[in-house]
Amino acid sequence: MKKYVTWSLIILSIVFSFFLHLLALMNIVPLIISSPILFLSLLVCLAFLNNHRRFKGF
Repeated sequence: MKKYVTWSLIILSIVFSFFLHLLALMNIVPLIISSPILFLSLLVCLAFLNNHRRFKGF
């Protein structure tokens, strides 16, 4: 159950930041604010994917 909540929050943050970035491309929201948010949400997703099945030792 915890895994599904984490993935849903990650996907929700990516969708929100992508929508915010689209608004920034239409000059409604500043681009300097939306770009780091999109970058951080994608970075968190990739870091979670990379660390998900790591061998942690014996």
